[in-house]
Amino acid sequence: MKTISMTTTDITDERMARQWTGLLNQSLPELPHDIGERLRSARQQALAVRKPEISSSVVSNSSGTAALSARGRDGLTPWRLLGSLLPLLALLGGLTLIQWWQSEYGTHEIAAIDAALLTDDLPPAAYTDSGFMQFLMHPAELAEKND
Repeated sequence: MKTISMTTTDITDERMARQWTGLLNQSLPELPHDIGERLRSARQQALAVRKPEISSSVVSNSSGTAALSARGRDGLTPWRLLGSLLPLLALLGGLTLIQWWQSEYGTHEIAAIDAALLTDDLPPAAYTDSGFMQFLMHPAELAEKND
C-alpha cells in the first residue's frame, strides 16, 4: 500500500519554507526585541491563513485492480453520517407521502364516479356521450338555451 501525500510543487514549497524558517530562526537572537515580536506575530498570521493540510490519498491494489481513495482529516463521524443520510431519508419520506396522497385521491375520485353511476337513473352509455359531458360541465348554460 502506497501513500501519496503531496505533489512535487507542494514539496518544493515546503522545502523553501523550511529553509526560510531556518534562516529566520538563526538570525532571531541578533534582532531587536520589537522586530522579533513583529516577526512572531507575522508567523502566527501566516499559519492562520495557510492552505489547509493536504489529505492523504491511498492507492490500494487488490486482485490486479487499483483504487484511489481520499481520506478526510476527521474521517466519518456520526454527525457527518447523519448529515448525509438525513436528506436522503427526507426525500424518500416525501416521495412515499406523495405516492400515498395520489393513491388516496385517485381512489376517492373513482369511488365517487362509481357511486354516481350506480345511483343514477341514466344508463352507463350516456356517460360516454360527449354532449352529456358538456351538460355535466355547464348545466345552467344548456338549460337557458333550451328555454
